[in-house]
Amino acid sequence: MIDLYYWPTPNGHKITLFLEEAGLDYKIVPVNIGAGDQFKPEFLAFSPNNRMPAIIDHEPADGGDAITVFESGAILQYLAEKTGKFLPTGVRERKTVMEWLFWQMGGLGPMAGQNHHFGTYAPEKLPYAITRYVNETNRLYGVLNKRLEGRKFIAGDDYTIADMACYPWIVSHEKQQQDLNEFPNLKRWFETIKARPATVAAYKAGEELNKWQMSEEDKKILFGQTAKSTKA
Repeated sequence: MIDLYYWPTPNGHKITLFLEEAGLDYKIVPVNIGAGDQFKPEFLAFSPNNRMPAIIDHEPADGGDAITVFESGAILQYLAEKTGKFLPTGVRERKTVMEWLFWQMGGLGPMAGQNHHFGTYAPEKLPYAITRYVNETNRLYGVLNKRLEGRKFIAGDDYTIADMACYPWIVSHEKQQQDLNEFPNLKRWFETIKARPATVAAYKAGEELNKWQMSEEDKKILFGQTAKSTKA
């Protein structure tokens, strides 16, 4: 059994995508990021960056004590290695998947995240910041669109953790002010993954939590973090 500390955000969805695809038994432990659950000492004990998702694997491959993992990319890699699924074993093929996993972690996620923040949540609409992140998101969509030319999935013919990492960040393309019709390869890939039964199940898993609406007080908690936030 895997305990998934989760909230229905793009990074949270990455992990439910994998768990549903792999058919692993898991239990969702909600981490209400607006209420400040990520600052609780018991959560910080194994997720020191006060971010979800994080997991506790009660049945690790080595048969030892439970293993905790934080950071969505690290969790995807850990689960892929645990199950032998969605990560090739060949040196060159594995290298490609890891390149695009890191591309998402270092580029698509942070840039699209800032796009969401300044376009949707910031109390003051700053044209320079909005334009900066909308444009950078657009550039990254273009990179992914080019990569998908002639390929079914990001790394080739097989669905991998690189696809699982990227897909949730494309779901909110309208909020990111991006038109998928401008990226035909990306749109085809997006629709293919959206239709997978495991994708449907993964997003259904967070439906009830997704009804939560962020209040002004929630925004203060979520966007007002400093080094003091990690000392709970």
